[in-house]
Amino acid sequence: MARKAAAADLVVKLKVTLTGMRPPVWRRVLMPAAMTLGDLHRVIQAAMGWDNSHLHDFDIGGVRYGDPSDTDEVDDEEDIDLATILRSGVSRFRYTYDFGDDWVHLVTIEGTLPSAEGQPCPACIGGKRACPPEDSGGPYGLAQLLEIRANPSHPDHEEMAEWLGDDYDPEVFSVADADAAVAAQFARGTVG
Repeated sequence: MARKAAAADLVVKLKVTLTGMRPPVWRRVLMPAAMTLGDLHRVIQAAMGWDNSHLHDFDIGGVRYGDPSDTDEVDDEEDIDLATILRSGVSRFRYTYDFGDDWVHLVTIEGTLPSAEGQPCPACIGGKRACPPEDSGGPYGLAQLLEIRANPSHPDHEEMAEWLGDDYDPEVFSVADADAAVAAQFARGTVG
């Protein structure tokens, strides 16, 4: 009971970095330690800008966690919270989204802080660069798409430019928009 109460009063600061991307795409989030990996999945989806239209899993020390109703041979992500991961001493683990494109995210636990009165949580508090579009082929596929879009003489230029759309700019990121997406996902209140 004391551990649950302590977890409720603790906020975990995480950095989520999409691997294979140069320059990097990343988000910094705050989450109550009592939240589960399933909650972290939803935070990552919202903060990154993914559509949650593909399978996912976490790999923590060689143990895979996910949604057992969707993914075979995973432990249930709802059965482990961030406080348990903190107590295990793990400071980094992997989150993979879309097993075809294999968008691998490195999740780094940067630290903890006490919950503060009025602090929105969970929250996205920082980040850089836009989330890649869904179904863009992973880091290599996205690089090819952007190269084709930038080359008007490429035979697939018009098709790829239309597919990516004029609005996609890999450099643009809004922490306010990402945080609003996290808030909407959780009908967020404040801690404290």
